[in-house]
Amino acid sequence: MTDPIPAPLPAFHDRDCDLSIISGKRVAIIGYGSQGRTHALNLKDSGVTDIVVGLKAASPTREKALADGFSVMTVAEAVLEADVVAVMVSDEAHRDLWRDELEPNIRSGAALIFAHGLSVRFGLVQPRADLDVILASPKGIGPRIRDLYVEGQGVFALFGVHQDATGGAHALGLSYAAALGCGRKGILETTFAAECESDLFGEQVVLCGGTAELVDAAFMKLVEAGYPPEVAWFETFYELKLVTDLMFERGVAGAFARISNTAEYGAYLTGPRIIGEPSRAAMDEVLAEVRSGAFVSKLMADYDAGSPDLLARRKALGERTIEAVGHRLNSIAEDGNRRSGSEPPRGER
Repeated sequence: MTDPIPAPLPAFHDRDCDLSIISGKRVAIIGYGSQGRTHALNLKDSGVTDIVVGLKAASPTREKALADGFSVMTVAEAVLEADVVAVMVSDEAHRDLWRDELEPNIRSGAALIFAHGLSVRFGLVQPRADLDVILASPKGIGPRIRDLYVEGQGVFALFGVHQDATGGAHALGLSYAAALGCGRKGILETTFAAECESDLFGEQVVLCGGTAELVDAAFMKLVEAGYPPEVAWFETFYELKLVTDLMFERGVAGAFARISNTAEYGAYLTGPRIIGEPSRAAMDEVLAEVRSGAFVSKLMADYDAGSPDLLARRKALGERTIEAVGHRLNSIAEDGNRRSGSEPPRGER
């Protein structure tokens, strides 16, 4: 039986977007990490001439922003005269940044743009009624978004309007997303809630949490059963990228048509055993925690305490056996590349 397909989201391309809207605005990029830098540079190369970067005085990215040719100010200074304020700092920092520097200084009729809906969806930021509030969320890691833009390509973006105080938020948001290069690929209209909740769920269940635990559990199962760690690493971790790249290019069905019959048939028999009813019940729990705000409450409580739980878990992750084996194999690869005089492929450095 074919799975039902819900109605598609509205989709926009460059032809549907007016770049002159954003190019005529003064844009303040708040934060200059991987997303902030990419947004600033792509906007600049798309014809936005009035861009300022708002940073703390001691920000380690200040010199990078200056070297890229941008005026750097305090956050309060950058926001004062801005028509568009793009908030590109980490989600946990939005609450205090909004309270202390953005809300007191952002002018009436300006637009707030977020790359992720978390802080608005869960009330960390409660925008004034006189502001446009827009989601412009490119689906990719900052440096890769930049690389594709320079190559003349783009990534998909999720776009939404949470608040339209001026009547022009929709057109402005599309213009901003197109200036990032996303109109070359596709700008899909959704809501802050849909983007944020599905993003958190996807990160926790598949992209980060689920994948990391599945790989490590399978790796350790082989090691504990007596298989060489190096062999286990190749079979549970190294080849994962090869398979997911093929899935990305061809779709799951297309990928399965190109792998061995052994791998394909084993996948049909075993996949539902690994992701069975207990896994689906856990997914229900995760989605409920995301929707209720319970996860964000935990996140912010840890952040307010100085992130002790996050940092302890990060340290423990780096001490897993699979990490040591991966470092050893990467060293072997680097040694081989040095001996042959070649550079290691990207992803094996």
